[in-house]
Amino acid sequence: MAEAVPVRCPACLRENGYTAPVFPCACGSPVHPPLDLAAPPVPLTHRTWTDTWVTVRCTTCGRESEWPHPELGCGGCGTVVLIPVHPPEGTGTPAGPAGVRAGSPSAAARPDPGGPGGPGGSGGGAVGGGPAHIPPPPSAPVPRPAFRPVTIRTARDAVATAALYLRWLGFRDVRQPDGRPIPAATVDLRAPGLVAQVDPTTAPAGLRAVECVWLNGLTASATSVYFALAGYTEEARARADDLGIPLFVMDLTGMPQPVNDPADALVGPDA
Repeated sequence: MAEAVPVRCPACLRENGYTAPVFPCACGSPVHPPLDLAAPPVPLTHRTWTDTWVTVRCTTCGRESEWPHPELGCGGCGTVVLIPVHPPEGTGTPAGPAGVRAGSPSAAARPDPGGPGGPGGSGGGAVGGGPAHIPPPPSAPVPRPAFRPVTIRTARDAVATAALYLRWLGFRDVRQPDGRPIPAATVDLRAPGLVAQVDPTTAPAGLRAVECVWLNGLTASATSVYFALAGYTEEARARADDLGIPLFVMDLTGMPQPVNDPADALVGPDA
């Protein structure tokens, strides 16, 4: 596990402890961004798709992958900073002010997490500065029948409804966790090529929840989907749009409704 390092906030000069995240390379070895602590952290005033990614080389197999750029929220003033990262050795190109290697894919052509250099190591990339394309679920040979909702009375009903809806979309072998869901906790659903999270609580899902399901999908090279009973905060919806995460809201009748463009694209014209 990477050790915590001190990072000084450029706004209030408070020293914060930061531990670089560790990600799994396609070869199975752990990798983490090599922080450039000699360079000052850069305040993040406007988030762009380029800021989201940084190139990291695996020291075991030499594979270069795109991973989330290290960032830290100051515990004193709340300023969010990007922590510079050393470029892969041998590239001969310095890291930019946000730690993005010059010459690496930018917002105009950022690779898909499952594309070349991504954790999956194969496939296409995103084009046009938007998030990576959401892969559609397996297509059905016949027109999709109408979804039959199930009334939601408990947290378990919410999880079961989300699982039924994902199967209706065409995902196979959707796995539900064993045991009764805890009302105050989110629940994971998994299927081949899919990572979904169901929030049966009465509070809107926030920014951290959306980013967590995105990271889970990124690690598994899978589509990330979120279901919530109480909707989403504005920050969560904006972040989901940036990352291309489909968001659904469920009412007590048990009918999930898409609430952003990635969700509409996932449902498709047969809904």
